[in-house]
Amino acid sequence: MLRAPCPVCGKEIEYIYQTEEIPYFSEILIESATCSCGWRMSDAFIMREGVPTKDELTVSSEDDLSVRVVRGSAGRIEVPELGVEIKPGPAAESFISNVEGVLDRIDAVLDMALKTAGAEEQERCLAIKDLIAAVKRGEQKVTLIIEDETGNSALIRDPHDGNE
Repeated sequence: MLRAPCPVCGKEIEYIYQTEEIPYFSEILIESATCSCGWRMSDAFIMREGVPTKDELTVSSEDDLSVRVVRGSAGRIEVPELGVEIKPGPAAESFISNVEGVLDRIDAVLDMALKTAGAEEQERCLAIKDLIAAVKRGEQKVTLIIEDETGNSALIRDPHDGNE
């Protein structure tokens, strides 16, 4: 833990640093901080030499929904069949989730977009939401691609499940 000023309001806050061992992957360093002004930050760094990575998974069954997704703040996620691309940016946060969690994040963004979307945009959002629901039921296939120039993102499959 480290105390330092918030980059937005200058109030002294705690920055938390913690290491975690991710099974079948690597040790990672998680960095996070929040401030009462609303500013927050989190990132994850792989504790091995980072080389650019690109990993791809065809999500074709309910079992694929549990594949772990580690996204560093420089990671880019794409699901071409949904027309979705999550790009890194200055406020990008890292996360550790699974494929289902990534689909849930996309679904939540669509819910927000539906509140202000015009008729054509609403139709497109609802079609993507239907496709996400079908993927979760194992009725539709999609491809999840994750790329990271810093090597801090990956799809992690259990090596005992025959997917590696």
